[in-house]
Amino acid sequence: MTSSRRDFLRTATLLAGAVPLAAAGCSTTDPEAERQGGGTLAKAKQDGKIRIGFANEAPYGFTDKSGKLTGEAPELARAIFKELGIANVEGVQVDFGGLIGGLKAKRFDVIAAGMFINKERCAEVAFSDPDYVAKTAFMVPKGNPKKILKFEDATKAEANIGVLTGAVEGGYAEKLGVPKDQIKTLADQPAAYEALKSKRIDAIALTRISLVDLLSKHQGEPYEVTEAFVPVIDGKEQFGAGGFAFRKADADLLKAFNDKLAEFKQQNKLLPIIQPFGFSQAELPGAGDTAAKFCAV
Repeated sequence: MTSSRRDFLRTATLLAGAVPLAAAGCSTTDPEAERQGGGTLAKAKQDGKIRIGFANEAPYGFTDKSGKLTGEAPELARAIFKELGIANVEGVQVDFGGLIGGLKAKRFDVIAAGMFINKERCAEVAFSDPDYVAKTAFMVPKGNPKKILKFEDATKAEANIGVLTGAVEGGYAEKLGVPKDQIKTLADQPAAYEALKSKRIDAIALTRISLVDLLSKHQGEPYEVTEAFVPVIDGKEQFGAGGFAFRKADADLLKAFNDKLAEFKQQNKLLPIIQPFGFSQAELPGAGDTAAKFCAV
């Protein structure tokens, strides 16, 4: 998983144009307050609820078998917003590629989907500091017959690599020389798994956390997850860091969230919340891991 995880978001602009503002979720009723960044937080506290956008991608944000919204990001959002006096978190599910467009169109007020922080996205939205860092890996047939351990190996092996719509892995593959006709874009994790199973692709590229979670849903099947690694593009390591995204006008909401997230990190409250979803000490952000750092990558 290397800089949050999903790149370029080609469909975001289309969605933003397609969703009327009248369909907005928690929009402020005071345009001047919103311009100053004070409307959404005040309204959420007054109403006792806030809406978050998620993409139904485990383990970051998804609905379980009972229909409950859960995952690393929604559970952390619940804990933080509860301490901010906002008791109820409501989920709005959209395709990953439509999350930024949906946020800007006010269908929801926060993106809680484990989204990687990168320069392109930072031009569109304001990110919290990271709540996790992660590395990239591949899901391959057992034994890894084509010896795919990094993107460059796919070119040598003439292997087809499956990536998710809007995900950073597609950009990594292209920048690291994988021919476009070998990069297969798929809608979601189940579609990627089916493509691997039917041999339309030779490997799925995603974060290690995502792939371990996916493999856990198919125990006994003849697949494995490779060692995690950090792609290097133009001499720069592409570390992945996931955060929550806010509208740029909501500066006070972002600050309140960031302050509480910092408290959780300092008081060792973060890991117990995200650990049930496959995260470990190794995925915790370091002291120097800030949104500003990853926005510059």
